[in-house]
Amino acid sequence: MLKPLHDYVVLEKVKEEQKTQSGIILTDKPKEQPSRGIVISVGPGKTEDGKLVPIGLSEGMNVIYKKYSGTEITIDKKDYLLIKAEDILAIVE
Repeated sequence: MLKPLHDYVVLEKVKEEQKTQSGIILTDKPKEQPSRGIVISVGPGKTEDGKLVPIGLSEGMNVIYKKYSGTEITIDKKDYLLIKAEDILAIVE
């Protein structure tokens, strides 16, 4: 499994629903990159003024991140996103 360094986080992208609330399947919807993911692994944090500042995320959290950020990685036929913690905008509860 991936173990990120510094203030990086590994995410698994969450697939967007292609169906409306009433059950209509949307096939012509433009294919945008999803901006939601589940935290798979978290780095130790970044060093500021000689002190380690931990990342306030943990495995299994559902998050929203900036579109078009991070580096896509494929390991064992699974797609992951390696992203800086500062590019994560919110936690979905």
